[in-house]
Amino acid sequence: MGLAAGFDKDGKYFREMAALGFGFIEVGTVTPKGQVGNPQPRLFRLPQDEALINRMGFNNDGVNALVEQLKKGKPKGVVIGGNIGKNKVTPNEQAAEDYKITFEALFPYVDYFVVNVSSPNTPNLRELQEKDPLTKLLSTLQNLNQAKAQPKPLLLKIAPDLTFSQIDDVIEIAGEVKLDGLIATNTTIDRSNLTTNDTQIESIGAGGLSGAPLRKRATEVIRYIHEKTNGELPIVGVGGINSAEDALEKIQAGASLVQIYTGLIYQGPTLIKKINKLLAKGDVEKLRN
Repeated sequence: MGLAAGFDKDGKYFREMAALGFGFIEVGTVTPKGQVGNPQPRLFRLPQDEALINRMGFNNDGVNALVEQLKKGKPKGVVIGGNIGKNKVTPNEQAAEDYKITFEALFPYVDYFVVNVSSPNTPNLRELQEKDPLTKLLSTLQNLNQAKAQPKPLLLKIAPDLTFSQIDDVIEIAGEVKLDGLIATNTTIDRSNLTTNDTQIESIGAGGLSGAPLRKRATEVIRYIHEKTNGELPIVGVGGINSAEDALEKIQAGASLVQIYTGLIYQGPTLIKKINKLLAKGDVEKLRN
């Protein structure tokens, strides 16, 4: 079980989070240059729905600052992933350069990479999920990766708002580029089926919704990918995991690993222990069956 990206953007807390029982921790999303992100307030709790809405906008200190934190060393036995993105001011036509910079800088210090093109909080970023730009971006990064003496796992994080046709394109690209897996899913722009009143939701405005309302759709996407790929493409399941049973649901749908973030906010650190206890009962295939 892992900690999803966004909690520890700058690598300041992964040692403490590892002590709580996480087996892998994803730092970032990090960009080449530090940026302040979107204007505050930009993070909102919806307690009735056990959800969050955020429009942070990739606020981070930049990849060099993250490298300095990672140079201090990681806890023994904990896998560290690097979630990489582009700066807000970088046009999509030049996005690949930003991803290359963060990839090269982090390569000696992380165990795997996640390409983030699915955040709804950087203008036009999700356009990079379209088939042609996504193929070019992932091919560029995979070529860099495979040129290394010891390439590292390369994954893509996708939005829950993709249509099944778009997910089919992602699966096709994953095969062509030989991705090592998908992370399903990022936050959603959907606001349906919330119990929080509409006036409050409208007053909050734009942003990505995470937490319990995302559980069903995230699981649906995981199951779809697992079935379409005959279980051959590893999936990291994330979205709406508020209990050990929710984590098991993701595994039964086809996830090989799970991550949490918003569930940790509402349930506290005991959620980590509960999920680990369940996962310790058997390997993924046994749990899935």
